[in-house]
Amino acid sequence: MTPFPEWSTACLDWGQRLKDGRSIIPPPIFPDQAKQALAIFKELRVVDLPGKPTFGECSEQWVFDFVAAIFGAYDADTGKQLIREYGLLISKKNTKSTIAAGIMLTAVILCWREDEEHLILAPTKEVADNSFKPAAGMIRADGELSDLFHVQDYTRTITHRVTKASLKVVAADTDTVSGKKAGRIMVDELWVFGKKANAEAMFMEALGGQVSREEGWVIFLTTQSDEPPAGVFKEKLGYWRDVRDGKIVDPKTLPVLYEFPQSVIESKAYLSPSNFYMTNPNLGRSVSAEWLEDQLRKNQHKKDGGFQQFLAKHLNIEIGMNLRSDRWVGADHWEARAESGLSFDAVLDRSEVVVAGVDGGGLDDLLGLAVIGREKETGRWLHWGRAWAHPSVMERRKEIAPRLNDFALEGDLSLVERIGQDVQELAAILADIHRRGLFPEQNAIGLDQIGINFEESFAEAEIPDELLTGISQGYRMGGTIKTVERKLAEGAFVHCGRPMMAWCVGNARVEQRANSILITKQASGTAKIDPLMALFDAAHLMAMNPAASGQSVYETRGIRFL
Repeated sequence: MTPFPEWSTACLDWGQRLKDGRSIIPPPIFPDQAKQALAIFKELRVVDLPGKPTFGECSEQWVFDFVAAIFGAYDADTGKQLIREYGLLISKKNTKSTIAAGIMLTAVILCWREDEEHLILAPTKEVADNSFKPAAGMIRADGELSDLFHVQDYTRTITHRVTKASLKVVAADTDTVSGKKAGRIMVDELWVFGKKANAEAMFMEALGGQVSREEGWVIFLTTQSDEPPAGVFKEKLGYWRDVRDGKIVDPKTLPVLYEFPQSVIESKAYLSPSNFYMTNPNLGRSVSAEWLEDQLRKNQHKKDGGFQQFLAKHLNIEIGMNLRSDRWVGADHWEARAESGLSFDAVLDRSEVVVAGVDGGGLDDLLGLAVIGREKETGRWLHWGRAWAHPSVMERRKEIAPRLNDFALEGDLSLVERIGQDVQELAAILADIHRRGLFPEQNAIGLDQIGINFEESFAEAEIPDELLTGISQGYRMGGTIKTVERKLAEGAFVHCGRPMMAWCVGNARVEQRANSILITKQASGTAKIDPLMALFDAAHLMAMNPAASGQSVYETRGIRFL
């Protein structure tokens, strides 16, 4: 047995490499294995291009580097695949699905295990067809391959007539992955799976066959998400970035991420057509530079989120907040007012007086808590938020369940196990603030007047009734909403910069009513805004300028109102 060389899948200088037009893919561990696979891959024909050229004739070097890294990680002496997971993040229209078909067909041709199943797992039937049709076309365009393989269009299956090894393309929305024993798997459009509540369980089922197949691997292909990343996509992307940056040492995982360096993002240099090549390695072939420039110009002035989606899909710019034309104006300033490390205790330690807001709590809602403190000396408003979700929310709102699970893992949301647990935990936090003497003597906790009743739990936590205040909703909240907007714009409102609150702020939809504005749960749809509404409840009380003693400046002037 020959010893294999040491290798690393980190790429610490990836940003400079992309700027210089150099490869971000490491050389193969075993060059001979890579050479054998490339010889096959380069002969496959791309049937949807004029003249049906081979991969060898129409591909950029990065494609060959990627194929070599996959097949060149196989140790023929031991039968082990040394790199077991690959992640390719690349902009749309860079022939991702066609390359996937070529890689998987190459794997079936090279497969030595009889009756082995190879699997392409796609989130929808349409995406599944995008991979199956090129693979079937490659076979039909080559007489030798047509004799070697049997193509079944109806079941999206390609079978080797001699070894009976097969390539099966499965659509997650119509087919099942139960019982699959595939050793080599390709997952297409991972970002879509990030929106599916059962994606993690589906992957565990699909990847289960690799336990007994040391030659196996899985390749995740994806563009950037058209919404803020969530679920398995967010988890994988974060892990891949850490491996690439050397924060996590995992030589069995190879991330290939075509995304802009932070310096390019901060300077917005990605808007310059001269930089499009960094996330579009196929620029000039399957991607038209002229088309990208035209689309950039057409989308740049859109206010419905279309511009952000264009940037995400064609330039791999991650969407931080879903900014639409009917968005809350405060969302434009939200990210700029984040202060890293502004925890609950930090807000209390730095504040001379604190108020709180509570909203939601129904079985179909989140229960949102907002704490706002007025900072000593500066007078700035410091915000900290938290939320709770009952299991029924996860069942009734499956489309946001992956995102809620993310927030739970990040520590901003609690998934309660029984009814009442959420209110008890919320009451304990409020009782802690009360014991520290930071609440004003009255009008300290703002509640939706028509929301659920918290009195029993608050009484058990020894929170005095005089601290509780019903806050009028609807158009009466318009003044408070505008106050928060102004404070965000001028830098007098600072928050802890947590993903959950950014999501809620991005979900808020504004309705104009006469001389006022409304932000309602009805206008925002299934996406939740309860923690944001709790923020407005708390802001309504802080706008009354409460004193630590509980006496408001406005009370002494006879202008007290709620």
